[in-house]
Amino acid sequence: MPFIDNIRVLVRTVELGSFTAAGRSMRLSAGVVSQRIGSLEEHLGCRLFNRTTRRMQLTEQGRAFYENCLDVLAAVERAQASVATKGARPHGMLIITAPLGFGRRVVAPMLPQIQVDHPEIDCFLRLSDYFVDLLTESVDVAVRMATLPDSSLTMRKIAHVDRVLCASPAYVDAHGEPRSIGDLLDHRCLMLRFPGARRLKWSLMDGGSVREISVLSHLVADDGDILTQWALAGEGIAMKPLFEVAEHLRSGALVPVLRNNSPAPVTLAVLHAYQHMVPAKVTTFSDLLIERARAHIDAALDGLDTTSHCRSSRTQISASTLPAFRVV
Repeated sequence: MPFIDNIRVLVRTVELGSFTAAGRSMRLSAGVVSQRIGSLEEHLGCRLFNRTTRRMQLTEQGRAFYENCLDVLAAVERAQASVATKGARPHGMLIITAPLGFGRRVVAPMLPQIQVDHPEIDCFLRLSDYFVDLLTESVDVAVRMATLPDSSLTMRKIAHVDRVLCASPAYVDAHGEPRSIGDLLDHRCLMLRFPGARRLKWSLMDGGSVREISVLSHLVADDGDILTQWALAGEGIAMKPLFEVAEHLRSGALVPVLRNNSPAPVTLAVLHAYQHMVPAKVTTFSDLLIERARAHIDAALDGLDTTSHCRSSRTQISASTLPAFRVV
């Protein structure tokens, strides 16, 4: 096996923290990863990792070798790019996970075009509003729309997404409109939840801070589009990304409620676990997704007076609350 390939395995192992995780991301078994590292150690004549049953850690020599390997791989990438018009050719299986509604409307329609433009890419799309773990599920790239937790994943931000509490006029006529956050306890709240999710809570803006409130719901689903259907049918109040319900707000089929306490905004982003040597297939997908997603959101919000439907809180959230992703 070429020495440079073993170096790539080493770098991926350090980035992800285990042979198993590195193997999943490179379509190798943990045993093969261990063998590759062992070959490097034999060639170099020193141990690169201290291993125990619970953890693995670079030795002093391993740390020095790893840091120099980053420079070597960066030089190799520059050399490859200097003789290729567009760098490495996109190829291989691309495994993508995306939210159900956004995946159906934006991600799925663009994949056939990617395959036409890059026939050596094969796409596998997994739609779920549940957060699929990229490493354990061997996913190349994830599209997420959420308040993203701290992570070592690399994030490319697509858009800031305002959200709105909305209900049908028939529901408001029958049950009244909530005037304060506390009033929500007396209303039917339509909830998005999936196995392992936290309790039924909404995060709402209250002045300059985010306030979490537990709400009651007799209708819960793991598909955001179902919540929209229930809201249109007069079943309760739903929390939705503004662009997803913009057409219903324009038509009057849904109306905004509790506008002075809008839901905290979320981030729409594309994420992957690569920190170095990002595969061309991932970059190709991400570039097109960002273009298509922004166009979709702009078209959805076109002509809608967003300030009359929710109080945007973009300027109310301090930098300290932003996720600690590696942003590119």
